[in-house]
Amino acid sequence: MPPLPLTAVFDGLPDPRRETRNKPHRLTDLLVIATCAVIGGAESWEAIAEYGRTKEPFFRRFLPLEHGIASPDTFERVFAKLAPGAFARAFGRWMAAACAATGLVPVALDGKSARRAKRNTATGCLHVVTAWATESRLALGARSVDGGSNEVAAIPELLRALDLSGAIVTIDAAGCQVANAGLVREQGGHYLLAVKDNQPALRAAVEAVFARACATDFAGVRSDGHEAVAVGHGRQEERYVTAITDPEGLPGDWPGVAAVVQVNREREVGGEDASTTHYYLTSYAGTAAEMAGWVRGHWGIESGLHWALDVVFREDDSRVRAGHGGANLALLRRVAVALLKRAPGKGTTPTKRLKAGWDDDYLLQVLQGIPAPVVR
Repeated sequence: MPPLPLTAVFDGLPDPRRETRNKPHRLTDLLVIATCAVIGGAESWEAIAEYGRTKEPFFRRFLPLEHGIASPDTFERVFAKLAPGAFARAFGRWMAAACAATGLVPVALDGKSARRAKRNTATGCLHVVTAWATESRLALGARSVDGGSNEVAAIPELLRALDLSGAIVTIDAAGCQVANAGLVREQGGHYLLAVKDNQPALRAAVEAVFARACATDFAGVRSDGHEAVAVGHGRQEERYVTAITDPEGLPGDWPGVAAVVQVNREREVGGEDASTTHYYLTSYAGTAAEMAGWVRGHWGIESGLHWALDVVFREDDSRVRAGHGGANLALLRRVAVALLKRAPGKGTTPTKRLKAGWDDDYLLQVLQGIPAPVVR
């Protein structure tokens, strides 16, 4: 039987344990079993170990398992010590190679909390920032917020770990920072950042660009527009997107600014009208239609990832917090969501997860969601 492609993901990953005789279980075996267990429905160390014991004949087809299946305590200790950065990079390389897209690859950065995993962070619990390829539905990387810190501090760490060549990175206002824009460009990507009141000087300058353009009816202004209407769920929304390239008057410390974007939304819900205006800063001189797609696509991380983590994987109920265990288990959940969404079949993500836990052949199909050559 050929090895699982998953085993190659962990090649070269440093083992956090000391070299002693009391280390009978290979790191790769532990990580492969845990990954498969989380895909198949396990949500605790006890469940992961029990899954391994129940499926031991299956795992012996691919893993040596010279000392059988590890105990729950062993899984917990290893994951608590395993450096989450190295673990995330191992999965990130696997996922990134599967991002096939025409043009720029949209990558959304956003954070999510596990409410019951109490930590000394700004949200009071484990908080993980994820890089999510919205079209490919893949988690390219993740970083947990350090104790005493917040999401803003985790974003640069995540950006430094990513290969962003050919990517357009979208970040909400919390991550609209000069340093983040510079990191995206250094890593080979383009940025599209939401501009709000946390950057008052920048917001005022962007608003002034559009005010000047409107005052002259856009005469001599390089611009592009796009309109779209969406109707559904008792709501009608009209969106008007305007992009102005080579804008003048912006603060000079923002690297490689190519355009500013204004998104106007007019909604009718239950007979009542509401309108909003949002602004964005980008290093990519694209069309207004492209900007509209990326702005809307950014929130695919909510429906494509965060919803599944809350509803299917019950992340908010997880109390794992010892050492790096919570962050590493959170990464496994994100990998599992991505693989299940790419798995064959028309079932929902909860149904696919159940099937992967029941049916070994289907689990192999899920794991083949990213082909073996990617990790060789």
